[in-house]
Amino acid sequence: MSRRTVITGVAVRVPGGAGTKEFWDLISNGRSATRVITRFDPAPYRSQVVGECDFDPRRENLSPREIRRMDRTAQLGVVCAREAMADSGLDGSAALNPERIAVSVGSAIGSPTSLEREYRVLSDDGRRWEVDEDYLSPHMFDFMVPSAVVKEVAWAVGAEGPAMMISDGCTSGMDAIGHARDLIAEGSADIVVAGGTDASISPMVVACFDAIKATTPRTDEPGRACRPFDRSRNGFVLAEGAAMLVLEEYEHARRRGARIYGEVAGYATRCNAYHMTGLKTDGIEMAEAIRHALDEARANTTDIDYINAHGSGTKQNDRHETAAFKLSLGEHAYRTPVSAIKSMIGHSLGAIGAIEIVACALALVQGVVPPTANLHEPDPECDLDYVPLTAREAELDTVLSVGSGFGGFQSAVVLRGPGKVMA
Repeated sequence: MSRRTVITGVAVRVPGGAGTKEFWDLISNGRSATRVITRFDPAPYRSQVVGECDFDPRRENLSPREIRRMDRTAQLGVVCAREAMADSGLDGSAALNPERIAVSVGSAIGSPTSLEREYRVLSDDGRRWEVDEDYLSPHMFDFMVPSAVVKEVAWAVGAEGPAMMISDGCTSGMDAIGHARDLIAEGSADIVVAGGTDASISPMVVACFDAIKATTPRTDEPGRACRPFDRSRNGFVLAEGAAMLVLEEYEHARRRGARIYGEVAGYATRCNAYHMTGLKTDGIEMAEAIRHALDEARANTTDIDYINAHGSGTKQNDRHETAAFKLSLGEHAYRTPVSAIKSMIGHSLGAIGAIEIVACALALVQGVVPPTANLHEPDPECDLDYVPLTAREAELDTVLSVGSGFGGFQSAVVLRGPGKVMA
């Protein structure tokens, strides 16, 4: 592709981390931020451990009107978008053409916190079948329409170019970044604010995952509840969070002397057309996404220095992607460090893919592979190098991040480090 896409700004809000520095400190030191639910009574639920963000919109400089108008999902996204723009050095630049700035945001579930709250008011906690419209929030439409999140992010950064909501489950944040890369490559934008956001810690969402037994029932050690690739793993830990990145056309970034975290060199997505929540053991669709992302990046399998795994901590997912790595990378899979940061911050659904790409960008800059926390007894069927417990210094030039989502979505992104970008 003649128009290359680089990362010039990042921002995250995750459990245990108030910003990008805190996030990197958390994951590079292998600390877990998962805990028992504090936002409501967890007693009725099978799964009671989550990844909650200590996020106060007032301390994040959101106005009272913004706080009332926006669901927590949008609040997290807007705060990260503003911070990513500031990190990129583009914040407040009078030279920017707003028509050349686009927005691409991923969210799996939109605004469940506000929808649930308002429905409880309208229905008198479910006691009334016919709701009273006199109690209807004037912002209910925004809570019902996921694209309202994109609108808020676009307003926050002054974007008047293409604006897109990507909602395809747990790959939403990663796919939003892939879409942003395409917008830059085709010439539709020079700058795209892209990422994912989900505020999923609500009774309704917790109950939904309880019903299909996807989340872990382990409560005795909340910080060790998520155990990707471990023999004793028994489900993922539901979480919330957001990450936004400023993606920029390379020559545009170079001319203004921007700091570059890395390049989005390749992206691909596939669907297994198989089952809503199930995965085939062969990993063919994820392997195909990896191969096509490598082809776009013009990279060989042996170029991959690190893999950021989906690593949700479910038995079928961990086996599925282990097979996919072997199928796509061959013998090199056994020589490549792989890790899963969900072990520390949980699974924030549509946000996690973007959060993990930020983790990869920081790993490229720092030359450190984050560990897989809570991996004490490796599953014999997961026999790759999963960097257990402790981070590892490494020379990283090219890294791979993958995502897997309900509905059969399988996505892969290849990132190159700043040294390779400018070589």
